Amino acid sequence: MSASNTRISLALFVFFANFPGLMLCAVVSLSSIEIFERHEWLKVTSTVYFLCEGENKNVFEDVKRARFVYAYNGQQSWKILSNFSSKNCKRCGLYEENSITSDDAFDEWEFCPSDFTAPHGEYVRFKEKQFNATFLCPDCLSFGGEYLTTFALKIIYFRNEYSLFLHDAI
Repeated sequence: MSASNTRISLALFVFFANFPGLMLCAVVSLSSIEIFERHEWLKVTSTVYFLCEGENKNVFEDVKRARFVYAYNGQQSWKILSNFSSKNCKRCGLYEENSITSDDAFDEWEFCPSDFTAPHGEYVRFKEKQFNATFLCPDCLSFGGEYLTTFALKIIYFRNEYSLFLHDAI
């Protein structure tokens, strides 16, 4: 392999390592949630929602009662909450709409693709006396170094195969 080919392979690897969003978009959904205590005292039911900074609010229409586990498993109000296009974290939170003052936060945190663990890409967020939620992001597991390494090796392999093909043709 010539020095020029090595530099091209290295440049491709560096490019895709720094811009993984060009390769992958990892979708985050809700697997289950339990609210322990409501903050809104004037209403019989409350409106709970998930929000990441700079994104749209995702209202959990069917999460009405405290001390009840809502499990979705890909059904009912299962929906996309957010997505990751890189290893970067987002500031997100779980909130309850408040009819009199500003909305109450159950919790706010840095939501990162690295939070999701194998084998299914689950992330459990628990805040004492507030809530317990399980988020799913199977594609977040791909943001690990093994994905980028595998991708770079495939580029090098196919480039080498192409070079051998051209060399044999001449």
